[in-house]
Amino acid sequence: MSKSQPHAAIVTVSDRAFAGEYEDKGGPGCEDWLGGVVTSPLSITRHIIPDGRESVAEKLRELVALEADLILVTGGTGPAPRDETPEGVADVMEKELLGFGEEMRRASLEEVPTAILSRQTAGIAGKSLIITLPGKPSAIATCLNRVFAAVPYCLDLIGAGYIETDPAKIKAFRPKAK
Repeated sequence: MSKSQPHAAIVTVSDRAFAGEYEDKGGPGCEDWLGGVVTSPLSITRHIIPDGRESVAEKLRELVALEADLILVTGGTGPAPRDETPEGVADVMEKELLGFGEEMRRASLEEVPTAILSRQTAGIAGKSLIITLPGKPSAIATCLNRVFAAVPYCLDLIGAGYIETDPAKIKAFRPKAK
């Protein structure tokens, strides 16, 4: 993969979407959100995989090896038996960033009481930042609106690609150099 510009990979985790029985709304929701907020050049790829710990871990390892800078994983974060996205992410990440999950749940709880059932998380693998998200586009926006101000600086810290945001939508925070 060319590193001429940062790369965001969006992974939809859904048995039904993978089988073509259900329209993937999470992947397009993530892409639309990124397109409306990120102002610097950003290549985006979308992937649909079946639910399950192994399928998630396998796809994430592939994307980390390809040096995806930002990996958004939508779906599979609930308590249902096939919801094993957090377990697959845990198998790949080297450092967990607990604050992401805490803040995404807090934001979601302002809208729906079932947000406490979400097992969203984020972490780092190599030079990739992985963030897990719900599958519904409005919930994706709620979560990313809450945490994305920290994403560009996190990417800087791990040696990933540089991205800028539209400050009228999300003001990226980068500490001022001393």
